[in-house]
Amino acid sequence: MLPDQLFYNTGIFTYIWLLRNDKPASHQGRVMLIDARQQFEKEPKSFGNKRHRITDGHRAWIEERYTKGWAKGYADAQVKIFPRADFAYHKVSVVFWQTDEHDQPAIITEPYEKAFTAANVKKEQEFHASDLSFRVRVKTKGQEKIVAFTVKAKDNAAKTFKKAMADADETLAVEWTHRHYVQDDEYIPHGEEIAAFLEREIAKPIIRWEETKKDGKTILGYEILPNKYFYRYQPPTPAKELLAEFWKLEKAAEKMLEGLAK
Repeated sequence: MLPDQLFYNTGIFTYIWLLRNDKPASHQGRVMLIDARQQFEKEPKSFGNKRHRITDGHRAWIEERYTKGWAKGYADAQVKIFPRADFAYHKVSVVFWQTDEHDQPAIITEPYEKAFTAANVKKEQEFHASDLSFRVRVKTKGQEKIVAFTVKAKDNAAKTFKKAMADADETLAVEWTHRHYVQDDEYIPHGEEIAAFLEREIAKPIIRWEETKKDGKTILGYEILPNKYFYRYQPPTPAKELLAEFWKLEKAAEKMLEGLAK
């Protein structure tokens, strides 16, 4: 990590990644992070967002830590080495039931956007495994009417659909009521037991989950957040000290006002 305000058009911190496919054996499977955010000096004059610069001395500081940091027993708070697997994660697609404020199944009524066919209704029944209610506006012999029916979890969905829609010449609109579910991606640290992680973190009935795979093999993603690994907790200033500073400033302001009054 390099300092912020190094460039003319942005003030963000800069990250430089060194990647190589011919690592020495002692480096393989390991990732070094160097925190060089304090390695800068102020520009004599600001140039847009550029207020800092790196000198040869700062570059030498970084190079020294990179070359010596791999050695066993090397200690420097600005240099950390991690196993590569520490940054790996599983991307898991999860579908789970949503609940309301009383922790009861959340029910939603919405337009049915798919083709309204017996096959699709059967798929919805298999997915939701609970009652599905349909309110269908149809045209029969030139007249419009509403057909309402419910497909229960253990019904023959196709048979129920065909019976309810037997007289319909044309389907104009469909509204259905069903349990509400959420579909999301979870990023699970490599090494965590996926099912246990999902049960702990989601804490809702899970319909199904599936890892991201290619050709039947699990694909791992990698994410490195340097700030996370160099974070140092700074305790807040005690309230007693803040109050003392406040009253000190208050008295200073009163003296200034007295001077102005004279």
